[in-house]
Amino acid sequence: MADFLAPSVNFIGKGTLAEIGPRAKMFGTKALIVTDKVLSAIPGGPVDQVKKHLDAAGVAYALYPGVAPNPRDTNIADGKKVYQSENCNLLLSVGGGSPHDCAKGIGISLTHPGDLYEDYAGIEKLTNPLPPLLCVNTTAGTGSEVTRHCVVTNTKKKVKFVIVSWRNLPMVSINDPELMIAKPAALTAATGMDALTHAVECYVTLAANPVTDALSLKAIKIISDNLRRAVAYGEDLEAREAMAYASVMAGMAFNNAGLGYVHAMAHQLGGLLDMPHGVANAVLLPHVERWNLMVNPEKFADIAAAMGEHPCCLGKMEAAELAIKAIERLSKDVGIPSGLASLGVKESDLKPMAITALQDGNAGCNPRKGTEDDIVALFKAAM
Repeated sequence: MADFLAPSVNFIGKGTLAEIGPRAKMFGTKALIVTDKVLSAIPGGPVDQVKKHLDAAGVAYALYPGVAPNPRDTNIADGKKVYQSENCNLLLSVGGGSPHDCAKGIGISLTHPGDLYEDYAGIEKLTNPLPPLLCVNTTAGTGSEVTRHCVVTNTKKKVKFVIVSWRNLPMVSINDPELMIAKPAALTAATGMDALTHAVECYVTLAANPVTDALSLKAIKIISDNLRRAVAYGEDLEAREAMAYASVMAGMAFNNAGLGYVHAMAHQLGGLLDMPHGVANAVLLPHVERWNLMVNPEKFADIAAAMGEHPCCLGKMEAAELAIKAIERLSKDVGIPSGLASLGVKESDLKPMAITALQDGNAGCNPRKGTEDDIVALFKAAM
């Protein structure tokens, strides 16, 4: 049996931000805009544009601009206070995965007693409906605007954890590529490689099905064809729109078929070192998938073909290996760092991270089952 969950309404394409006012009005009278300091400070930027559309629709709003790049439990607590003190009745996140996940966390905290980490980390532990959530996306990568995943950093334990529930699904997602124009090259590369990781991990996951396979494989092709362009020239609207579609497709795919060890391990890097999530994924991806390759080489050959390789005349293992080489080439071309050591990871970090990685909610879907020593070895390979 397979299920397929996604937000009820999804807008993708140039000019779709105009939908945010009328859609917000359907769900409430006052929104808490959840975002970060950078986006909220740009004159005429995404947050100001959202405010303009809310004003036109007659929807009041309050602002919480305190989201960190890896959203923290403390951000959620602070945002909850603003929501309550301002008498808001809906949530509206503006940005990439961090604001979307923070908004989900605020919604959970408002409707569920107890501790987010101790009581709700894991799969389908939420019991109450959340306030309506609408997501305006400004990066092509995380897919959080279309998923049931809420990823949060526990600041005391320095570990990232995931709350997975259908109750986290936003009511509306908006992906307007005009909001993604001129994003920095490094951010474009990191978020784009995050989307690629979603698609690749989902395509080979244990829970993959024909629907998620179709979404994943198409997303891989689009990313391979367009990410270099988006990084090289940030105002290429055609490439930006293509990446927005790919990110949504990859997000919808992994929302329903899960991920694997890349994300389980990357979460530990984010929790311990506050490493950018897309960068952590990109560095780990070829090493983990080379280790996974023997389980299903046929699917890796499909990935190679989607990335422009020509595996048709090769043996299945040689054809599969082309996928790893294509991933490494794309990562290098867009400027991803070559190893974890250059990002501050120490040998002494590896074993503790391996232990918590195997406890991560994403680990269960990895196609090849590993031990603590295997995960340590994968971290070492990525150093």
